[in-house]
Amino acid sequence: MEDLREDRDSWSSANCSIARAMDIVGSRSTVLVLREALLGTRRFDDFVRRVGVGEPAMAARLKEMVAADLLERIPYREPGQRTRHEYQLTRKGRDLMPVLTALRNWGDTWAADDTGPSVIAEHRDCGQPIRAVLRCAAGHDVDSGDIDITAGPGLIRRV
Repeated sequence: MEDLREDRDSWSSANCSIARAMDIVGSRSTVLVLREALLGTRRFDDFVRRVGVGEPAMAARLKEMVAADLLERIPYREPGQRTRHEYQLTRKGRDLMPVLTALRNWGDTWAADDTGPSVIAEHRDCGQPIRAVLRCAAGHDVDSGDIDITAGPGLIRRV
């Protein structure tokens, strides 16, 4: 198998999954809304307060995230109040948990202040910290130096 890193100029990044993912989740506020949703935040006012953006920006961000199928709007009604909506992660949104875990792990190591990380995610059954790891489909942990990048079915070659 040919390792594409050897001839990087022969292929186009036009169909790049990383670039397309960043088009969906690439803003700071989107990632922070995802953080909050994964921690159980559901209501608009709570997102505004916890993410630290204004109401118009949050309304726009939530609308984009619903359109991208990361969140779904669920109607609810408090007694005596009008119908409102809460936001719940879809499967597509929940599938970003490993991405946010990896980002938090990196931030804990390289960006936390001297007091350490603000939160620690632990496995409920054993109490050990949660880490994102690279693992092949056969179950082997993989170091970044042990990865070959090969052509996939969507690779666009330059002529």
